[in-house]
Amino acid sequence: MNGTGFSIFNIFTMLGGLAFFLYGMNVMSTGLEKLTGGKLEIALKKMTSNRFMAIILGMMVTIAIQSSSAMTVMLVGFVNSGIMPLEQTIGVCFGSDIGTTLTAWILSLAGVDGKNPFIKMLKPTSFAPLVALIGVILIMGAKKNKHKDIGRILVGFSIIMTGMSLMSEAVSPLADSPEFQKTLTAFHNPILGVLVGAGFTGVIQSSAASVGILQAFSQTGALTYGMALPIIMGLNIGTCITALISSIGVSKNAKRVACIHILIKVLGTVILLPISLILQHVLHLSIFNETVGYIGIAVMHSIFNIATTIILLPFTPMLVKLSHMIVRDKEGDKSDESEINDLRGLDERFLKTPAVAVETCRSTTIEMASITSDAINDALSLLVSEYSEETARSVKEAEDLIDHYEDKINSYLVKLSKSSITGKDSRKVSKMMHCVGNFERISDHAVNLIESVQECKEKGIKFSDECLAELKVITEAISENISIAFNAYITDDLAAAHKVEPLEEVVDNLSTELKNRHIRRLQNDECTVELGYIFQDILTNLERVSDHCSNIAGCLIETDEKTNLHAYLHDVKENDETFRSEFKVYSENYFARLDMPVETKK
Repeated sequence: MNGTGFSIFNIFTMLGGLAFFLYGMNVMSTGLEKLTGGKLEIALKKMTSNRFMAIILGMMVTIAIQSSSAMTVMLVGFVNSGIMPLEQTIGVCFGSDIGTTLTAWILSLAGVDGKNPFIKMLKPTSFAPLVALIGVILIMGAKKNKHKDIGRILVGFSIIMTGMSLMSEAVSPLADSPEFQKTLTAFHNPILGVLVGAGFTGVIQSSAASVGILQAFSQTGALTYGMALPIIMGLNIGTCITALISSIGVSKNAKRVACIHILIKVLGTVILLPISLILQHVLHLSIFNETVGYIGIAVMHSIFNIATTIILLPFTPMLVKLSHMIVRDKEGDKSDESEINDLRGLDERFLKTPAVAVETCRSTTIEMASITSDAINDALSLLVSEYSEETARSVKEAEDLIDHYEDKINSYLVKLSKSSITGKDSRKVSKMMHCVGNFERISDHAVNLIESVQECKEKGIKFSDECLAELKVITEAISENISIAFNAYITDDLAAAHKVEPLEEVVDNLSTELKNRHIRRLQNDECTVELGYIFQDILTNLERVSDHCSNIAGCLIETDEKTNLHAYLHDVKENDETFRSEFKVYSENYFARLDMPVETKK
């Protein structure tokens, strides 16, 4: 093809343009995802019960992250985690398919031509350098992460347009190539067009890039609407390869998400391709023989996905049934419901969209906090009530589960911390890393308390009524502190977090008072040494539980108020009137029940 001006260097240029395009898409989609903060993706979990709302959300999320493949991978993760039912994903898939066509419309700007300066400014080669300059200035000069993300979006967009220009320039000599014209005659076979489109997109795993390359080739003037339409249908099928890969090693329902995505594309092609052939060869619609350009490809891409949605949306239940027929449940398979309890919410597929990963991880830590709260409160109740073997067993089982939570969450957080996350999400990750350890320690102390109760039962010894009354006061104070600290974490309530330390100080004073009283009972032979050891162990564990509540609240305060925790604790106890007021309220409640003089305390 050297006689036409097309050489090996044109191939290098085309591949380089593709590399620029793919990298630009990655940069822009990362910036967009950070800018939205994952709010749209997270909304998917709550607002997909209405199929039309699901379509709109699917469109918005795909436009925001500029990747229908990433959207489908996210859906696989949601279903695999038990966050979203299979039926609700179909509307999102339809919306995602429509949303991804926006890229083709943006790329069609490359075909804008005209002598008018204002029209010429719409051409990417005219404004892309300026957009890149603004983006670089924002990245290098802006102080806020939000502005830096906008800069990355602008730079990514410029790189995409640069890639498009390179590809268009590389293939332009093919317009005069007889060999190229002969090669294109093969694409008069629509089946071949579908297969080539599917195969190429399956390799590069980006329908946007495939559309971009097709738009670049359209500038040779050799592609007609009739030749391009089957290729567009094929590249829509090829983009499903990402979902197919992501479905490896997941639950049956998650596999069905990928299956439904493929079914939508294949059925759309099976229905619409014969219709287009009838219009072309039976009704002889002239447009199919006309040369296609940037905008024509964008129009066909949109029409295919919108028409597929309109045709298949009423048959959503049938798509679900069909996916069940293809991905069958085998006898002996573990049910999806039981798998949900295996922390599948921490799905590594979400790491590709870090904001979603942060949110699902936080949901899992909240589950862990709830289990921990129930376990420690059950243990506290056994200290001052009748022994229950069932309660004791449930606390120990909860502790094993909490250990599992800590291991899985920490491993996930380590991977997540290596991702590109926003400053806000980074603070959330930091809080989770600190708090899950405190939840696990509290569950350990719950088991220690249970073992102390069991030791008393096995040895047939009991605390006196006076001792039980004292334990009841301190356990109620700790139970209140657990409630405040855990709710502060779950609701991210700093005001509540500030209430923990005054109550923790009250618990410390109560513990000191109870130890002194117990020593007096030992001196007066009102208690045995054996019971004394158990009582001391109980008080030590109770103090530790309260300390961990303080750590949880302190972590929230330190992270969100960007203060040093030790400096804060020192300052708040010495100079903070709110702390003193809170301390007084708590001490008047708990000290009075033990006839302790409030005025002698801090």
